[in-house]
Amino acid sequence: MNPVTRRHFLGSAAIGAAALTQTKSFAAAAPLSQARRVKIGLIGTGWWGLVVAKAGFAVKGIEIVALCDVDSAHLEKAAVEIEAVQGVRPRTFKNYEELLGVDGMEAVIIGTPTQWHALQFIAAVNRGLDVYCEKPLAADIREGRAMVNAAERSGRIVQVGFQRRQSDAYKQVRDFLDGGKFGRVVQAEAQINFSAGLKDPTPVAPPPTLDWDAWCGPAPLIPYSEQVGHLSWRLEKTTGQGHLYDWGIHLIDATRMILGETTPNAITSAGGIFKHHGRITTPDTLNVMFEFARCPVTWRHRLWGAQEYTPEINNGIMFFCESGSVFVADNRWIEIPGAKDSPRVVHQVEGNLSNLHMAEFLDSVRTRKPAGTSVAEAHMTTSTVKLAMIAYETGGRLRWDAAKEDFIGNPTASKLLKHEYRAGYKHPHTA
Repeated sequence: MNPVTRRHFLGSAAIGAAALTQTKSFAAAAPLSQARRVKIGLIGTGWWGLVVAKAGFAVKGIEIVALCDVDSAHLEKAAVEIEAVQGVRPRTFKNYEELLGVDGMEAVIIGTPTQWHALQFIAAVNRGLDVYCEKPLAADIREGRAMVNAAERSGRIVQVGFQRRQSDAYKQVRDFLDGGKFGRVVQAEAQINFSAGLKDPTPVAPPPTLDWDAWCGPAPLIPYSEQVGHLSWRLEKTTGQGHLYDWGIHLIDATRMILGETTPNAITSAGGIFKHHGRITTPDTLNVMFEFARCPVTWRHRLWGAQEYTPEINNGIMFFCESGSVFVADNRWIEIPGAKDSPRVVHQVEGNLSNLHMAEFLDSVRTRKPAGTSVAEAHMTTSTVKLAMIAYETGGRLRWDAAKEDFIGNPTASKLLKHEYRAGYKHPHTA
């Protein structure tokens, strides 16, 4: 589908936004309004789960009736803070399947690590619940396909946490590029470089409040350490799958939407662990070439030595056109004419992206209008970054058949489209 046709198909779907919500206590949230509050269950009550829940309180749209977490300390802390806001203590569970059976609940927020998303998502929509699921959608491409199929069968409302879809900066850049002022887009580059704050990777006993076996779930049961536990699991291969998969996915989603693209036709990745060997299990340096139909898109990140000469472009996307360039980040975009000495034009934007994204989801739950980030769209973005990680694992250039959701002529890479679940768990893809 060409970019113009596909964008018409997407209609007014918003173009991406990162979650920038502050982590103040729930007691500081705005009072609940008289509008009908959606009864919500929260699965995963750690840092990010509470950030997403707070967005629901900030837009005066939710009542949290149930919580679930495999860390009893997280569970109790969340219950206390939420009760302070809404005046009613939510029910608490360790097992998400018990939470899904709570009477009167309309929707769930899934804020767990990525390895748990597929099982919890599918169980929720099969129960007739609407779902707000954090990104990445899935841990592998076959999981993602199973989630798309389950959501479509159920007819439930789904919103996935690509908050940049709410940003006026990304919307305006899409329209500017389509307007053709700088001519054809020749190439795009996205990057997020930063110096990772790593913790001690030495195996130790998990906290007594944390059921580590249950936390790992269908992923391998790896030794616990501070570096793979709460907040730090994102650079672990078996859970977060690394910086591109966990954080860079936001910019890849925004790039894909701005260009009106689906998934790339081919992918090449190169990188390694050059600085943090022995401390993390995903690349601290990575370069990827995504060959989309409209133009190539490159990704790069470096988790060390990130004191940039030009830090203002360290987290964002550059679009190189025939007669100029455009840079975009969460809160601004810049026109850079190609003519020598032509002035640059800086556009500043405002907006709490997490709040806007949650408000859109809650409106969809009430009205039954589809939310802006469908599970199918989230699957394409998640597949794109997964293709990059498979290319990193296998080496060389991989060609992708989007219709078949399989690699062309590379059975070794194809085997990595689905990962093995640990004993006791069943992968949802059955083909």
